[in-house]
Amino acid sequence: MAKTGPVGIAFIGAGNISKQYLDNLTTFPDVKVLVIADLFEEAAAARAAEYGVEISGGVEVALNHPDVEIIVNLTIPAAHVEVAAAAVRAGKHVWTEKPFSLDRESGLGLLKVADAAGVRLGCAPDTFLGAGLQTARRLIDSGAIGTPLTALTMFQSPGPESWHPNPAFLFQEGAGPLFDMAPYYLTTLVQAFGPLAKVAAVGNTAFSTRTIGSGPKEGEVFDVEVPTHVSAIAQFESGASSHSVFSFESPRPRMGFVEITGTEGTISLPDPNNFDGEIRVFTSGAEDWTTVPAEGPDNGRGLGVLDMARSIRAGVPHRATGELAYHILDAMVSISESVNTGEFVEVASSAPSSEAVPVDWAPTAATL
Repeated sequence: MAKTGPVGIAFIGAGNISKQYLDNLTTFPDVKVLVIADLFEEAAAARAAEYGVEISGGVEVALNHPDVEIIVNLTIPAAHVEVAAAAVRAGKHVWTEKPFSLDRESGLGLLKVADAAGVRLGCAPDTFLGAGLQTARRLIDSGAIGTPLTALTMFQSPGPESWHPNPAFLFQEGAGPLFDMAPYYLTTLVQAFGPLAKVAAVGNTAFSTRTIGSGPKEGEVFDVEVPTHVSAIAQFESGASSHSVFSFESPRPRMGFVEITGTEGTISLPDPNNFDGEIRVFTSGAEDWTTVPAEGPDNGRGLGVLDMARSIRAGVPHRATGELAYHILDAMVSISESVNTGEFVEVASSAPSSEAVPVDWAPTAATL
């Protein structure tokens, strides 16, 4: 007999980002947070007390709880696959923070293990499910700019070391501006154009070391292991193309720039790292941009977990799938390879655009 009622959730990872998820998932009636776990059990206990979650402890507490159906995996990137695989072996569905994995082999292995176990994988970012990007998606689908042809995206900042209390991991393998920020932009582009086909890129590293600028580690120097500026071009299976900049080297911050041009006009999207924001449309013959307000849910992180939970109960596909996340990971690895080789790299995987989110999709409604 199929389960009914709210879907039980456990967190593995009680770090800073868990607050953003918990702020929402403890208020959505279709899910219930049952456990918060962490390798550092005192951190899990503190976070559980903060949000009124009754059970906390080590990882096994989350994996062995009989009423937990989805594990929210908020561990460090290097542990994502290991923790997700353990959850799959425990018969749990898994939502993982980005990146899905750090390499193709482990990502493909995780997809195969989950498929064999009959459980679902989901992965951030879920910002594309928010009001801003979904409103833009509906406009594109309605033909507001004709057939989408090209895109330009930019993320430029000086880097996170000035404000992040422990930024070294963001300059190590599996991070940098490419792996840290590209998932938001590439996922947005896949929703507009469909899957990527091939990429080419150049990259550089301005400084071999950086210095922490705030917090208890202020003044500490750490090594930079990855390119801190990447410029990438991509071609999609549809024939559309894009140019993207991902940089931790710009004194002038310029974040969230996404423009998509079609046969009949151009649409300016809101920041793909956010869930809301205005959309602007410029059509052939117009004198100026037309601003379109966003419509739909803009609650924040956790929308993808909720969509997975509701989809489990309904027996329908969820939107932020493991296959989509792997395709984005495959594209980022391909971009990184192109930086190293100076050649175009084929993106072997594929993933379709996700089904659009209805305007009246209400996270705070009880539907199960």
